[in-house]
Amino acid sequence: MSPSGPDAAAGPVVLVVGDVIDDVIVRPRGPVRPDTDTPAEIVAAPGGSGANQAAWLAHAGARVRFAGRVGAADVARHTAVLAAEGVEAVLAGDPTRPTGTIVIVVGDGTRTMLTDRGANLGLVAGDLPDAVLDDVGTLLLSGYALFDAGVRAAVTDLARRARARGAAVAVDPASAGFLADVGVGAFRGWLADLGGVDLLLPNADEARLLADADAAADPVALAGALRREATVVAVTLGADGAVVAHAGGVDRVPAAPATAVDPTGAGDAFAAGLIAARMAGADPVAAATAGCALAARAVATAGARPAGADGQPVTSGGGR
Repeated sequence: MSPSGPDAAAGPVVLVVGDVIDDVIVRPRGPVRPDTDTPAEIVAAPGGSGANQAAWLAHAGARVRFAGRVGAADVARHTAVLAAEGVEAVLAGDPTRPTGTIVIVVGDGTRTMLTDRGANLGLVAGDLPDAVLDDVGTLLLSGYALFDAGVRAAVTDLARRARARGAAVAVDPASAGFLADVGVGAFRGWLADLGGVDLLLPNADEARLLADADAAADPVALAGALRREATVVAVTLGADGAVVAHAGGVDRVPAAPATAVDPTGAGDAFAAGLIAARMAGADPVAAATAGCALAARAVATAGARPAGADGQPVTSGGGR
């Protein structure tokens, strides 16, 4: 779908605030051999959970704006890539930090991420002026924006301003590892500081942490328990689909059929599909179904963002 149609142009904006990253995706061509060479396919591509969500939102037909921070030398490059994906980018240039980088090692249905957040850690309130909230109906915050104290202050202020304008606030916790590092109690407090959360989008690992549950916890119970944190909670379960808790109850939503190529970006696509559907008037269950459908497309696509017109991932450099 294209964000350029008349309905998308006239509709409210989804403002995404989070990380923009240069991904280095590594697919070993066999078992990794310590202390010597392992043949591998290595591809550079634009990424970052927040920027990926923005790209998938545009792909789903939403009117979308992304705000973030990159190295000063990369503002034009990342602005152009996001524009090509249908996203209005508001990027600040960091004079000292480089653009964030993640090395993603893709295995058999798994991925290991080595993260240097770089310029993302320099996001300040001045990067998020009132103008970024023009026409915004939903503010989507990546959990990565909450893990650093300085960035958290900036996005908390933004969320309060957004809510004062009548916008909904959605949060994707983003990282079970970082969530465990900071502590669940602290993260819950940060959610409360936002002035309320309308939509919470954890994966199963993040949901278990937030609900103080063990690995055997029933996903339906997890989603129901987390409604104390948000009006609607959608827990992604990978190949098992999702569970969505809302005012009318808790519902399981099956995964859409997919040929697995690369799981990177599937959670971001789910969030985008759900939010785009909600913005179009879908109820929570129908919206989660749309999220699963878009996640299936992401799983079948190499890289973290939608494929370009030639069917290949849009890259951050000159090639594909």
